Amino acid sequence: MQRLLDDRTGASAAEFALVLPAALLLLFGVIDVGRYAWQLNEYEKAVQLGARYAVATTVVPGQLAGDLAFANLSCNGGPLQYGDTICADAMQTIVCVDGNPAATTIAAACSCPSADGQVCLSGSANNSAFTNIVTRMRVASKRINANDVVIEYRGSGIGYYGDPATSLDSANNVIPLPDAAPIVTVKLTNLRYQPITLTLVGADVKYPTFSYSLTLEDGDGTVAS
Repeated sequence: MQRLLDDRTGASAAEFALVLPAALLLLFGVIDVGRYAWQLNEYEKAVQLGARYAVATTVVPGQLAGDLAFANLSCNGGPLQYGDTICADAMQTIVCVDGNPAATTIAAACSCPSADGQVCLSGSANNSAFTNIVTRMRVASKRINANDVVIEYRGSGIGYYGDPATSLDSANNVIPLPDAAPIVTVKLTNLRYQPITLTLVGADVKYPTFSYSLTLEDGDGTVAS
């Protein structure tokens, strides 16, 4: 009996078994932090790519791209006249999203969630323009889905009513460019991160909202330089 009590065979294995869970938790914790930081960087780069593409190509809100779209709007208490600078509050903020997130195909939809007395220039959403922006963002991360993307257009105070600038499409048809140059903000929302250490309990971590803003440039075309 005394020999059995004095036997230390297997002590190292028992100590290893006690230390192993803590060691694995530490190891996977380090991996999780690295993966989180890597994906964080990918999403930040994605909104930068999306914003750059959005300001140099066709706008998503159909009416905003139309000729004389600001005809029914006013600045400083009076209706806009030809040549007037379009003030920042002349247009409601337009928000464009995937209007049918449950479907496999993208169906862009634009609206103005705030009612500030001005006309909403959303019009029919340009589905191709929205899809192209999402595709561009997916260069940075394949985990991005269309229903994660929000594109906002809000007044900047740049541009003037009746701007005659035009462009040509692939068939050499004249396309009027937007009178105003709104601030375009591309966002990624509701993204979640699944840590290895929380997989067994089914818990995850919510990412913050990612966003990047630039002022509209061309407002037409499918190529961003």
